Amino acid sequence: MAEFSRLSGGVTFPSGFKAAGTHCGIKAGNDDLALLVSDVPAAVAAMFTTNAVQAAPVAVSKESLKSGCFSAVVVNSGCANACTGESGYASAMAMRESAADALGVASENVFVCSTGTIGKPLPLEKITGALPDLAQALSADGGAAAARAIMTTDTVPKECALTLEIGGKEVRVGGMAKGVGMIEPKLATMLAFITTDAEVEPKSLQSCLAAAVNRSFNRVTVDGDQSTNDTVLLVANGCADAGCLDEQHPEWHKFCEAVGVVALDLAQQMVRDGEGATKFVTITVKGAMTPDDANLAAKAVANSMLCKTAWFGGDPNWGRIIAAVGYSGARVNPGMINIAFDGVEAVVDGCMAPGVSFEALESVFAATSFEIEVDLKLGQYEDTVYTCDCSYEYVKINAEYMT
Repeated sequence: MAEFSRLSGGVTFPSGFKAAGTHCGIKAGNDDLALLVSDVPAAVAAMFTTNAVQAAPVAVSKESLKSGCFSAVVVNSGCANACTGESGYASAMAMRESAADALGVASENVFVCSTGTIGKPLPLEKITGALPDLAQALSADGGAAAARAIMTTDTVPKECALTLEIGGKEVRVGGMAKGVGMIEPKLATMLAFITTDAEVEPKSLQSCLAAAVNRSFNRVTVDGDQSTNDTVLLVANGCADAGCLDEQHPEWHKFCEAVGVVALDLAQQMVRDGEGATKFVTITVKGAMTPDDANLAAKAVANSMLCKTAWFGGDPNWGRIIAAVGYSGARVNPGMINIAFDGVEAVVDGCMAPGVSFEALESVFAATSFEIEVDLKLGQYEDTVYTCDCSYEYVKINAEYMT
C-alpha cells in the first residue's frame, strides 16, 4: 500500500477548489445550501443511485455529466425533490441555471444534488434567492461550511483529505459526504464529493471512481434501504500541474489508491454516524466459492435486523449470524462454517465452539467497534462490509421523520 499523508481538511483542500454554505430557509435554523466550484473547468466522473425511482436532481446531473466538464455543484438539504413530477424536474433545471448565472459559467457544467424528505416540492425561490450571496462567499476555506450545509440527520460533518506525490510533485485529494440513514448505496440518502488537483483523462477518471465506490460506498449499509438521490462525484482540475494521469501512467494505481482511501474513510464515517448507531461493526466473510457469495453472505449479516438489534443490546447471538449466512443465497456447507468475534471463536464447524466463554463474547459486544469474521471454508474469496447496530433512537428518528 502506498504512503499518504492524511491531513485535516476536506473538499477544498486540493488546489483550485472553493466552497461555501448558508441557510436559505429550507430547514429551520441549520445551513441547508452549499456550493462547490473549481476555479478552472475540470474533468468529472459520477455515479448515481440504481434505484428505479430517481429524483429530479439525479436526472439533471446525468444531463450535466454528458458535457464531461465540471464547473460547480449546488446542493440543498431538507428537500429531496424526488417524486415531484415535471415541476420537480423544472425546479432542478432552474436551480442549475440559477447557480450558473450566479457563477458566470455554462449551465451544462453545473451539477445539482438534493437530499431530504421525498415528495415535497422544492422551495426554489429560497434557493435562487440565496445563490448570488452564496457565490460571493465562496472560499478555499469554505469546505467545512459546505460539509455542514449538506447534512440532514447527520450529527457531524464528514470530511477527509490527504496528499501524495505524483511525478515528484504534491497532489491533493479531498472529500465530503453526508448520509446516515436510508443507506445501502448499491451504486443511498447519500451524497459524496471527492476532489483532486491532479489532471486525469476523463474515461480513466470514471474507471477510478467506479473502483473506489465499489470498495467503499458499495460496502456500507446502515439500514438496507436504498435512496432515490444517491450521487457521487469525482472532480479533477489539474491545478497541481503534475502531468496527465491515465491507466498507462506508472503512478496510476497509486493515485487510484489515494482516491479509494478517501472514499472508504468517508463511507466509514457515514456508518459510524448512522442514525441512532452505538456500534460500528465490520463483517468479513472469507472462504467463499465466488466473490458474489462472499458479498451476499456479508450483506445478509450486515442487514439483518435481528443481528443489528442484538449488537445494540450487547447480545452475542451467533445463531442469528449463521442463519443470515444460510439464507443469503451464498453457497454454504452448514457443517463447515466458523464464526469469530474479534478473534474469539464462537462457532466451529457449524456448532458452538468447544469451551467458548459467553463472558468473553459479551466483552467483545460491549465495545463500540468490533469485527465479525465468518469463514465458509469452501474457496478463496472474501469480502468486507461495514455496518452498525439498530437502536431505539433509530426507530424514533424514522418514526417521526416527517412529523
